[in-house]
Amino acid sequence: MKGVAGGGGVIPEMKRFFGHHFHSLFRCSGVNLGGVVTIFRILMSGEIFTMSADKEAPEAEAEGRNAYCAACGIAEIDNILLNECNHCKSVRYCGVKCQKEHKPWHKEECKKRAAELRDELLFKQPESSHMGDCPICCLPLSLDPRKATFFPCCSKVICLGCDVANLRREIEGSLQPKCLFCRLPRTASSQEIELNLKRRVEAKDPVATSQMGEIRYNEGDYDGAFQCWEKAAEMGNALAHFSLSMLYREGKGVKKDEKKMVYHLERAAFDGFPAARHNLGVVEEEHGRHDRAVKHYIIAANHGHDHSLATLKKAYKAGLVNKEDFASALRAHQAAVDATKSPQREAAKVDLQKLGVARTARSN
Repeated sequence: MKGVAGGGGVIPEMKRFFGHHFHSLFRCSGVNLGGVVTIFRILMSGEIFTMSADKEAPEAEAEGRNAYCAACGIAEIDNILLNECNHCKSVRYCGVKCQKEHKPWHKEECKKRAAELRDELLFKQPESSHMGDCPICCLPLSLDPRKATFFPCCSKVICLGCDVANLRREIEGSLQPKCLFCRLPRTASSQEIELNLKRRVEAKDPVATSQMGEIRYNEGDYDGAFQCWEKAAEMGNALAHFSLSMLYREGKGVKKDEKKMVYHLERAAFDGFPAARHNLGVVEEEHGRHDRAVKHYIIAANHGHDHSLATLKKAYKAGLVNKEDFASALRAHQAAVDATKSPQREAAKVDLQKLGVARTARSN
């Protein structure tokens, strides 16, 4: 079969045949013209015979398909621009009309591919947890909130290692206690803390807005908490998304809504919130999707989440997790925990334990 790579021979004959019979063949049979037109145009241009041999077949097929409108087959040339399908990103259209006409044939494929893309994003391991790093020593913060201090003056979370070391320096030098980050005087009373938070809220600080929601929640003002957390979530605060998920789960201040609960859990999980990831695993288990639940637990355990690791251990004993995945999660969990340790933080732990013993002795 000579002339397959282009030039004379087979190509001109195929062009003449398809050019004469194309519309009568497919329009009369009721076949969807979107894919057929694309194949026809590629064939007419000879591209199908000149494709690079080192390209993978699926990749080459995707490139060929995306070069033309999936409905009418028009190519993206000159002033003709093609737009991707917003959901699946796998096909393109020259306009809204073509997209609507092609929808009946594309609907199932679009739904399937969109679900695949969503899962790829959902089960991607975040680079770090939502806590981030201490702004002073630049080491990862522990998931345990008791191992860090929140400063309402600047909305910074500083590890106890840095905080206690600074306090020790101030005590030894008889200095006024100040924030280690912004150097403003430390706030002592709850009124001062709330006043500083309000200032940060007015400055549209997402962390402060989320913390204000926590205060409202503890006061029993669930509507006020919802408003604060909703604003903080809009600004991208992972803790606010997690808090909103709990409101929708418990039905406090809002109606119980599983879809909204899952939505906010996913948004928090995307930002590396292990507790949100764990709760997604619980939701999947409640619906009998154990394989998806295990994926969530593994991702959370990889960030050092103890509860998720304990759940994985139970799943391993039940035969729901293989030995390799469980061992990998154990190593990643230990590595994440070790990354939050430092000599300064260990020294702070000892200092706080001594302080606790001293306070107990004085009280007795």
